Amino acid sequence: MLVYSIPMRNRFRGITVREGVLLEGSAGWGEFCAFLDYSDEECAPWLACALEAAEQGWPAPVRSEIPVNCTVPVVSPERAHEIVARSGCSTAKVKVADPGTPPADDLARVEAVRDALGQSGAIRVDANMAWDVDTAVAAIRELDRAARGLEYVEQPCPSIEELAAVRRRVDVRIAADESIRRAEDPLKVAVAGAADVAVIKVAPLGGVRRALAVAEACGLPCVVSSAVETSVGMAAGLALAAALPELDFACGLGTLPLLTGDVTTDSLVPVNGHLPVPTHAPNPDRFTDFAADPSTTTRWLTRLDRVREVARASGRGRP
Repeated sequence: MLVYSIPMRNRFRGITVREGVLLEGSAGWGEFCAFLDYSDEECAPWLACALEAAEQGWPAPVRSEIPVNCTVPVVSPERAHEIVARSGCSTAKVKVADPGTPPADDLARVEAVRDALGQSGAIRVDANMAWDVDTAVAAIRELDRAARGLEYVEQPCPSIEELAAVRRRVDVRIAADESIRRAEDPLKVAVAGAADVAVIKVAPLGGVRRALAVAEACGLPCVVSSAVETSVGMAAGLALAAALPELDFACGLGTLPLLTGDVTTDSLVPVNGHLPVPTHAPNPDRFTDFAADPSTTTRWLTRLDRVREVARASGRGRP
């Protein structure tokens, strides 16, 4: 078990350093990196995902490469333009509705992204449940104008009922993310009337096989997105995207540039907006460059032990 700590290029999801544990098994490596605000119960699927990669491997792929979007954090318009222009991607996901950030800043960021992409590129925005229904409707209409057409808006409101209400009032596709992955039973979440797109994240759903079952159950076009893992964890997301029967949208798996480095020399960095599908997670041969300090290591290993106990008691510790 190896505990890493990698600084991020920009503050993202409230953090400036990404941390996690790499686990080695008979099939290779897996990654456990549940965000610190997740309870031990919510972390159990993340452990199952890591164990699946390390001990079982993944289902056979049906495609060899995955189209991906670049991710634009809450940054200045100039920085947003630079991120998109350098990415080589034709789709960009823009974070909006960050606490304390005025709506005008979101509009300027989206306009800069459109300028960098050109009119043929696709822009999607992610509000991370920040809005109520009326605020969401007004914001989506403004952002759609700024983008000169949004591909979709991800999780504008917290609940499925709110998503459905927003969807009835706007002409932009609505995507469900947290409504699926943080549900008590993602296999039973009825999102078809509330969303047009399902955002699927492999670690919070318990691994590739479990996520494939969730994707089938939700009955919507799926976008596979990352949880800002290293290339070790990212490989599982690519395995999921590669195994989906259909893939209608670019996936949110181009997030490695959000980190200042990687634990492997075989980094999964997009080339011309695409990532190859690996057969297994890469070897963390650069781990020593980002090894966590002793206190961080102890904290993560203690957390991992707690999650193992919770997973064992609930039966969710295995894929």
